[in-house]
Amino acid sequence: MDKEKILIVDDDKDIVNLISDILEDEKYEIDKAYNGTESINKVLDKNFNLIILDIMLPDIDGIEVCRKIRDKFFGPIIFLTAKNRNIDKIIGLEMGADDYITKPFDDGELCARVKAHLRRQKRIENPHLIENETIKYNYIEVNKNSFEAVVDGRKVDLSTREFQILCFLMENPKRVLTREQIYNGVWGYDEFGDISTVTVHIKKLREKINDCDRFIKTIWGAGYKFIGEKE
Repeated sequence: MDKEKILIVDDDKDIVNLISDILEDEKYEIDKAYNGTESINKVLDKNFNLIILDIMLPDIDGIEVCRKIRDKFFGPIIFLTAKNRNIDKIIGLEMGADDYITKPFDDGELCARVKAHLRRQKRIENPHLIENETIKYNYIEVNKNSFEAVVDGRKVDLSTREFQILCFLMENPKRVLTREQIYNGVWGYDEFGDISTVTVHIKKLREKINDCDRFIKTIWGAGYKFIGEKE
């Protein structure tokens, strides 16, 4: 299966290389651009599945780049910005961006957002495509199509949120995820609620799968981590 292709646009080569290393570890194919003109030319010349675009570029700012490519590129665009001003985020979203990440960013959050947008885009482009959505580790297996979870050979009845949390953790194995990252990855970035609900759902999830730290490990002061070896 062809790798999904991501274009990273930033004039800071250290940032570009950092993001590239993170996403290449996730088996994505990476291309790089260091200014607005170069990024526009690459979009016109190549096919990408997702673009990570810095707002502050030396020639054409990212918001203008987004405006220029939006009628040619229909995939997700994630703005990367060091700014905290809401006006920049609002303008970016109005120009056609799908999301934004503020520097400095967390590796896990970056990966989670990229994966979420690529999954959503795949469902939009292929609404009738049925994929093999089974994730299996030793003694635990989930099927995202049928919403079934099997632990130690027995089917476990989980609520929708419990199942989604389990899937999210299994899709990010051995990576410490904060409650906020889990909330954003499961409930969505547009939802506004109490992230303490994550703790409640994980407690119930652990009870149902008889966890005892076999699968979900609490990293005190940090978050949670799914552990286990994939079959």
